[in-house]
Amino acid sequence: MQALQGIKVVELSRALSGPFCSMVLADLGADVIKVEPGPSGDMSRTWGPFDRGVSTYYLSCNRNKRGVCIDFRQPEGLAAIHRLIDGADVVIENFKPGTIESMGLGYDVLSARNPRLVMGSINAFGADGPMSGWPGFDQIAQGYSGLMSLTGFADGDPTRTGTAIGDLSSGMWLAMAILSALLERERTGRGQHVSTSLLASLVGLLSVHGQRYLSLGDIPRRTGNAHSVIAPYGVFETADGPLNLAPITSDMWLRLCQLLDLPTLPDDARFATNEARVAHRDELKSMLEARLKTRGKREWTELFIAAGLPAGPINTLDEVFADPQVQHCGLVETLEHPTLGALRQVVTPVTSSTEAGELAKHTSRHAPPALGEHTVDVLREAGFDTTAIDALLATKTVHQTGDYYSQQRALERAAGVTQ
Repeated sequence: MQALQGIKVVELSRALSGPFCSMVLADLGADVIKVEPGPSGDMSRTWGPFDRGVSTYYLSCNRNKRGVCIDFRQPEGLAAIHRLIDGADVVIENFKPGTIESMGLGYDVLSARNPRLVMGSINAFGADGPMSGWPGFDQIAQGYSGLMSLTGFADGDPTRTGTAIGDLSSGMWLAMAILSALLERERTGRGQHVSTSLLASLVGLLSVHGQRYLSLGDIPRRTGNAHSVIAPYGVFETADGPLNLAPITSDMWLRLCQLLDLPTLPDDARFATNEARVAHRDELKSMLEARLKTRGKREWTELFIAAGLPAGPINTLDEVFADPQVQHCGLVETLEHPTLGALRQVVTPVTSSTEAGELAKHTSRHAPPALGEHTVDVLREAGFDTTAIDALLATKTVHQTGDYYSQQRALERAAGVTQ
């Protein structure tokens, strides 16, 4: 699926939320030009851990892009950015509200020059309102949104999710909004400004917990790995590690008791109904785990699945990437990185029936760019001639990685080519 071929995206964002959004668009075929501020580039380049000097954080969210490095602080640099955006379909930013306007790159200014432009913005708490000016990162938003109040054990601290779910979900929400705006542009001929925030993205994920409060006034509490209203349901220890088990119906409960050779449990008043099992979940968990610890998590999983009981091991990442189903689904691809060589990456996990389900094997085309790797090529496409590019390089307004451009210019001079 390369549905966005022909769509040009200028990315002015950094860290994770904006870059993740633009990577999704790039995986779907868009030509994404990542504009990084000179001279040091995206802040995530300095965040470890590192693979032979390259940030794995940066590698995780910047494939399939072309890299440009421009000094935002110089007027000539901002002028160059304007020219890039003049020829773009989409621009993405995730600065603090008001910052992009202070640089002369606000939507009103950009859309006056390019009426078909779609602008996508991500901020921490919203573009306006009493907290709009607050700085914020993923964990701050996880706490503010209420998500952390739902995560963790009842007798422990509120807990963040293991991944930066606010950054990632805001990137996905914004990608959907941008796609919708591009579709609407086909009808109206005009672009628009779409936006989301870390806060809004996470409140939007509260799902049944949010509805539970809005409908009943009930404030859910942390229940750890146990389901709030179903038992048994959750994490159980086996001989070699934990697994998830979810026998959610009465029939499944009976089959579980038979499989574990606990035939008297259904007649025990403490476990006869789901409500009773919820009230005595800790006792039930201990009794089930006494049997589960006689075998390993993979063996139990196979037995449960054969009996029609939903279950699955809790895998560590080495187990995930060695798993035959993960490998069959093509969720990891290998790219050629200019300095790292073979680079494995997690793909955008969607498939397309129009390509016989092959999308997951063909989304990754180019490794994440080095800082300023494509600066000269992109400027040339935007109409800058060689003299103008030389001047921008000489004043360090823009940066081109390595000696590619100097070698190219030497060849041109030797051939008598000037502009």
